Amino acid sequence: MIDSISRQLLRIINKQGRIEKIPVRLTAGFELTPTEGHTIQAIGDYGPLNVTDLGAHFGVTKSAASQIVGKLSKKGFIKKAFSEHNSKELRLQLTPTGKKAFEAIKKYRGQHFNDIIKRLGSFSLPQIATASVLLDVIEDVMNERLKQR
Repeated sequence: MIDSISRQLLRIINKQGRIEKIPVRLTAGFELTPTEGHTIQAIGDYGPLNVTDLGAHFGVTKSAASQIVGKLSKKGFIKKAFSEHNSKELRLQLTPTGKKAFEAIKKYRGQHFNDIIKRLGSFSLPQIATASVLLDVIEDVMNERLKQR
């Protein structure tokens, strides 16, 4: 049983990795990869962030976060501005184009999230709670492995 779950988890992780590279065309005419969309949404949802905070939000290195920031900055979705409280700290903000993309992303994600909610509706709250605990354990194991690197 555990072996079957491990294989299924590996398949899910691999599929998610492939999905993250496929650009999505949004209603506002934007084409973004899911990773780019997640980044725009994080900045839109949580306000100006620095690159370190963004990396921590997604569980990636500052270097990985910096790469996606560079891509989105070149595409005109985000800009870097010095913090009001610390003149040495750069904060990431959405540009007007980034704000339009953020709204399109929220709409797109809302539609897909509703589909997931419908599919999970057949499960009881205890079943969903159990799944959540299992995912917490898997995430803890992954965090431990990352710390070993």
